[in-house]
Amino acid sequence: MGKIPDEEAEYLREIMSLLAKDESFPLPALETIKKAMTAELRRSLNTVYNILQTETGRYQADWDFIEPSGALDASKRQPFPGMQVYLDEIRSPFNVGSIFRAAESFGAEKIWLSPLCADPRHKRAERTAMGCVDILPWERVSRDGGCSFYPGPFFALETGGIPLNDFPFPTSALMIVGSEELGVSPEALAAADASLGRVSIPSYGAKASLNVSVAFGIVMQEWAFSLRKTKEKNNY
Repeated sequence: MGKIPDEEAEYLREIMSLLAKDESFPLPALETIKKAMTAELRRSLNTVYNILQTETGRYQADWDFIEPSGALDASKRQPFPGMQVYLDEIRSPFNVGSIFRAAESFGAEKIWLSPLCADPRHKRAERTAMGCVDILPWERVSRDGGCSFYPGPFFALETGGIPLNDFPFPTSALMIVGSEELGVSPEALAAADASLGRVSIPSYGAKASLNVSVAFGIVMQEWAFSLRKTKEKNNY
């Protein structure tokens, strides 16, 4: 967010000053508002906004923080050529949206969707993706059948594979991410095993598993880091 125009900043401070005098608010809320007014304006507004949400019984959503136009600047994208992703029957719109956001952040070139994958245009997916569905190219595969739509190579995010820190990330490939409950489909897993194999994230907790969108973000960061190192090395 850019600098708030002076005339708008003055108006917003006046509104906060009125709220700080409103005795209909609980005393702790009033004290928090008064303290917030001494901070940088955007932080002050965020604090007051959260208080108003709490007092009115509403809930904050990430979508509220998107620019008024709802648009992201696609020209700022710096994708890695060949970094592609296949969502193999991800059923939760929230997970699909979160994966889109992480994929866009770490430079994915394109996302492919299996026929039964949740719709990225579902309102919950779009809310979680925060505009990334509009600027990250994606395509739904017309029928099941493994990964025949893509020439390869392939690797899968799945258990029983090479630990993350030891996995030899390729410069160009399709990463397969499986469903929340069943994992990667047998057909897609066979394509990965016949190509680059599987990458797994070591776990040290009792649960021994991660939400699929969290796991995806971890692996994408490592893949992007590997690609960045390769690019910097080739530039020397």
